[in-house]
Amino acid sequence: MLQNFIDAYSPDNLRYLLGGLWITILVSVVSIIGSFIIGSILGVIRYVKIKYLSAIVGFIIDVIRNLPLLLILFFTYFGLPNLGVKPEIIPAAILAMTIFESTMLAEIVRSGIQAVDSGQMEGARANGLTYWQGLWHIVLPQALVKMIPAIVSQFISLVKDTSLATIILLPEMLFRSQIIYGQNTNYIIPMFVAIALMYFVVCYLLSLLSRYLEKRQA
Repeated sequence: MLQNFIDAYSPDNLRYLLGGLWITILVSVVSIIGSFIIGSILGVIRYVKIKYLSAIVGFIIDVIRNLPLLLILFFTYFGLPNLGVKPEIIPAAILAMTIFESTMLAEIVRSGIQAVDSGQMEGARANGLTYWQGLWHIVLPQALVKMIPAIVSQFISLVKDTSLATIILLPEMLFRSQIIYGQNTNYIIPMFVAIALMYFVVCYLLSLLSRYLEKRQA
C-alpha cells in the first residue's frame, strides 16, 4: 500500500495534479469575482423593488437557483453552440458557475440589506442623503459585514463545485486524477487522498479569511 502512494506521487504526477489545481483556482477566482459583482447588482435591484425590473430579476433568480448546476454546465457547453456561441471548456465552466453563483449571492445580498435596521436609512435621509446615497454609503457597508459568513460559505461551495465541470472535460484536479489512476488502478486511493487535501487547503484558507474579515469588521 505504501509503495502505491510513493509511486502515485511521482514528480510528474504531482506536477500534473498541481496543473489541475491551478485550473481549479483560476475558474474559481474568476467565477467568484464575476458572481460577486453580478450578484450584488441583482440583489440590490431585487431589494429596491424597481417597477417591473425587480419582478423580472426575481423570477430569473428563482428559476436559475432551482436548476442543478450540472444542467447549466451542459447548456453552456453543449447548448450554446446550437445558438451560434461556441465557448471553450474553461470559459464555459466560468460562465456556468458565474451565472449559478450570481443568483445565490443575489439572495444573500438582498437578505443582508434587509437585515440592516430601517432606521439607518431613515437617519441617512434625515441628514440630507438621497436614497441611493444612503444605500451605498450607510446601508450596504453594514449589510456586507452581516453577509461575510454566507458569502464565503458560498465561495467555498463554488470551489468544490468546480469538480462538477469534469462532465464537460474541464482539466481540473479531479479530471486529472482520473487520468492518472486510469493508467494504474492502484493509484485510486492515493489520488483521492491528494485531491481531498488540495480541496481542504483551499477551502480552509477561505474559512480563515472569513474569520479574519469578521474580526476586523467587528
